[in-house]
Parts: sequence; C-alpha cells; structure tokens
Amino acid sequence: DLRANTEYQGYTPTAPVIRWFWEVVGAMSKEDRALLLQFVTGTSKVPLEGFKSLQGIGGPQKFQIHKAYGAGERLPSAHTCFNQLDVPEYESKETLRERLMMAIHEGATGFGFG
Repeated sequence: DLRANTEYQGYTPTAPVIRWFWEVVGAMSKEDRALLLQFVTGTSKVPLEGFKSLQGIGGPQKFQIHKAYGAGERLPSAHTCFNQLDVPEYESKETLRERLMMAIHEGATGFGFG
C-alpha cells in the first residue's frame, strides 16, 4: 500500500536506488518499518484508510521520495510535514541499507534532550 501511494522526484520508480529502497523496506522487521514511517511522517501508525489517506501539513499528502543531491556518504533525511524522504544516489543496495538503518535508528532518538 505504501509503495502504491508514493511519488518520486528526481528518480523514476525503476531507478536502481528506488528498487533497492523497496527491497530493503521489504526485508525490514515490523519494528524497523514503524521507525521508517515515524522518521518520514512523524507517526509510526498507518492511517486507518491506508496510505492513500496519509496527511501532510496541508491535508492529504502522499509518501514522497526525493533525490538528494550532494555527497553520496550523506544519510537520508526527512521532512515530516511533507511525508518526504530525501535519498542520495547511493552506489549500492548495501550502502543504502546501512545509511537508511542508521538514519531511522539514530533519528528516532530526537535531539537527545531529556
């Protein structure tokens, strides 16, 4: 349902990075998928009516994957108000997996206040 309700900018659905992304997501545990959703949307819950009902700052807003330009060592970043994940053009699926897992696990801890 998430994949069917995703928009792309700077990538096509068949780009290697996008294919790798969905393979990595498909292999994730339920907990890691919830962390990914939390990282990108600000909530770990799937909308009651499915991802077609995902809300953004201005109302319904699909999950978005945007190409992040710049150094390929960067971690993916997210804009929760827009349900947007910025993904650099990594050179391998393994690099994408490592960077994505680091981002969703480290990003889950917030700013470390408390």
